[in-house]
Formats: sequence, C-alpha cells, structure tokens
Amino acid sequence: MKIEHIAMYVNDLEATKDFFVKFFGASSNAKYHNHKTGLETYFLSFEDRTRLEIMTRPDLVSSEKSLMATGYIHLAFSVGSKERVDALTSQLEQEGYRILSGPRTTGDGYYESCILGPEGNQIEITV
Repeated sequence: MKIEHIAMYVNDLEATKDFFVKFFGASSNAKYHNHKTGLETYFLSFEDRTRLEIMTRPDLVSSEKSLMATGYIHLAFSVGSKERVDALTSQLEQEGYRILSGPRTTGDGYYESCILGPEGNQIEITV
C-alpha cells in the first residue's frame, strides 16, 4: 500500500504551484476547473512520483494556523544531501521565507531544516 496523493486547500493557487515548481522541482498538470462549484486544482508531481494536489474554491474559510496544532503539520522533502539542505534553506531565506529551524541534526538523527512556506504551511527539508 502507498499514499496515492496528499491534498491541501490554498487561497493563492498559482503562487503555491509556482513555489513547489521553483524550489522543489514539481511538475504540474493543466489546471482543472469545475465551473459549477468554483473548485480549481493542480496535481503537482515530484521526482519520485509523489503527488500533491493543491486546491482552491471561492467558499474557503481561512483560519490562523498554529505551529503546534493537531493534525497534519508539515510536508517533508528529501533533497539527497546536507549540502542541498543547506543550499535550498539559504535560497528560501534569501527569497523571504521564514526559517523555523536548522539546518541541524535532530535528536533522532535527521539532518533537516524547516521553513514556513506559502500560506503558513510548514515545509521540512531533509537529506
């Protein structure tokens, strides 16, 4: 068994798509738009065939996100080396994204950083 895809609602569909394409090498399908409900979606595919569905619709309800909330808390991307973790973290910081932690080796042995991506979503970058 495997996870087929993960989905998340976003307010700014295009900016979120561009973020994952630019920084994480995602490729995107053509946008789907359901004119009846207003739903718009992209499927973003990554190198290992993992897929992330990003969605928006006019009736979304936004709420403040807490870094310590229950539920799904971050997406983690393996970039292959400590050097790539460092470089991508630095690039994201230079582009104005907030670094929450790292790069560092965690107590359980992961080399990682965590940034606050589009719309307050936590993105972990690991070897």
